[in-house]
Amino acid sequence: MHIVIVDTSRVVLKIVSGLLEPRGHTVHVFTDSAEALDYVTNTPSVRVLITSLEVRPISGLELCWSARLLAEANRPLYVITMSSARNARNLAEALDSGADDFIEKPPGGEELHARLRAADRLTTMQSELIRLAETDPLTGLLNRRAFLQRSREAGDRAGNHGRMSAILVDIDHFKRINDEYGHDVGDAAIQAVARELAPEGIVGRLGGEEFGIVLPYRPLVEAEAFAGRLRLVMQALRIRGAKTPIRLTCSFGVSEWSEGDTIEGLIKRADIALYEAKSGGRNRVVSAATDLLLARTA
Repeated sequence: MHIVIVDTSRVVLKIVSGLLEPRGHTVHVFTDSAEALDYVTNTPSVRVLITSLEVRPISGLELCWSARLLAEANRPLYVITMSSARNARNLAEALDSGADDFIEKPPGGEELHARLRAADRLTTMQSELIRLAETDPLTGLLNRRAFLQRSREAGDRAGNHGRMSAILVDIDHFKRINDEYGHDVGDAAIQAVARELAPEGIVGRLGGEEFGIVLPYRPLVEAEAFAGRLRLVMQALRIRGAKTPIRLTCSFGVSEWSEGDTIEGLIKRADIALYEAKSGGRNRVVSAATDLLLARTA
């Protein structure tokens, strides 16, 4: 596991890391609690935070509370507090501040490893629950809620002047596929399209036969080119049918992030472009910034 240890004493840090590293754990140590919190916040692979209550500039209890907020934001994180003064008040304050466990400082090896095995069980279970809550069961892509949440986070990082694009994808004549070949073939078509979309950006199934892709740091021209390549890939797909392979096509709507934008606005413009692609003959890529403008002025 990836573990962060925080204590003002380098001796304690050396003792605890010396117990953990031979067992294969990845360990990062900090004497500064603010630096530790920044590292944990920006390093999702950290599964366990072990912190003394006597740290600074952020107190151990405050660090526990901040770490608990991270864990509640759909992230598996187990918090263990250490103190050389083990008493009921310290234990109660630590648990009330968001700690999962409490251990004496410096800890004994056998006890520490036992508590980390408990941490591993709990964070593994949390990871699975998060995966189930965020994943579309048919395709394995993000579900709509998780897709929008991840996209909003990307929008926050982009800010007013960042680059980002969105693509909405819809399988053409999907109802006809279901009606003619059955829902099993329809599900196989959805899964086949999802597999082709999965490697790029933030990808989710928005419902039915519609998918969304958000491409952080990618300008409109790159998103248009990517959508164009995807269109050809989808056109070449062959879905196994009862007698013969089934062909399909997809339509694409593309939009670009702009100053003062929101994810809702970005997706809405891509949705309008997708509607134009569907109504204009399908198996097309339409851009909200270029194609729609030309259509209005023609």
